[in-house]
Amino acid sequence: MLNSYPSRLKRRMARQGWLSVIPALLVILAVRGYPLVFGFIKSFTDWTGIGSGNNVGFANYVRILTGSEFWTLLRNTLIFLAFIPIQLIIGLLVAVLLYEEVWGWRFFRVVFYIPQIISALVIGYLFSIFFGYNGPINRILTEIGLGALKSEWLGNTVSAVAIIIFCLVWINIGWQAMLGLGGLASVSPSVFEAAEIDGAGFWRRFFYVTLPMLGRTIEYSCVISVIWVFTGIFPYIFSMTKGGPGYDTTTIDYMIYLQSFGSVSKPGYASALAMILLVIVLIFTVIQMRLSNKANDWED
Repeated sequence: MLNSYPSRLKRRMARQGWLSVIPALLVILAVRGYPLVFGFIKSFTDWTGIGSGNNVGFANYVRILTGSEFWTLLRNTLIFLAFIPIQLIIGLLVAVLLYEEVWGWRFFRVVFYIPQIISALVIGYLFSIFFGYNGPINRILTEIGLGALKSEWLGNTVSAVAIIIFCLVWINIGWQAMLGLGGLASVSPSVFEAAEIDGAGFWRRFFYVTLPMLGRTIEYSCVISVIWVFTGIFPYIFSMTKGGPGYDTTTIDYMIYLQSFGSVSKPGYASALAMILLVIVLIFTVIQMRLSNKANDWED
């Protein structure tokens, strides 16, 4: 009788746990689950937004995967992943400086986080103005006698990609710094003090002590950042380059928008593209999680 008490208590606690999360699960299923199922069904049709559309089987998927356009979009998205290591290094450097409470650290903690609370569209339009042909960058070049270097920065593939990556890094430094500060708060200060006593300078402490101690934080940041690049940079592309020049800065999520709400509306095709994007994100997430688990096993 006494031995069965713990099992009954566990079952009771499990029921209470499920009952407490059921309302949230219902909301998530209603807000996220229904559109996902609806999009999956429509991906097998030639739906144009009117009526139910005709069933075309896997035609949309075959068209996407056999066309060169999709692979260009995937390539562009993978190129934008280059901002992640830059964001990590700069953000964690800022986190260390804030953690060590350098002069003005309270002020800079606010300043670095400001881009996170500004509308993505506002930031994108500001960058498009700043790097426009008649924008401040070209005016500065003209004033200092370098007018020959004036360029339509967002109209050139290389410079447009570089500016977008710069924008993504600038936006996320504050988020990365706050994440790094959270990770540093869980590390005993004695670890850094011991490294300093042993004669390790700032950079040696950063690369050989701080980064290894923030392994879990870095893993989380990488997973979230990869997902964000695939699904969250649409407003910046929309407001800065409109996917141009050509398709050279068009990402998969931006193409979904174009196919859904562009001049030639093809929501069925866009739904298939969205399903492929979902699979790609899941694959990248699983790979990252398995790599991080293997790394943790090796450490153990």
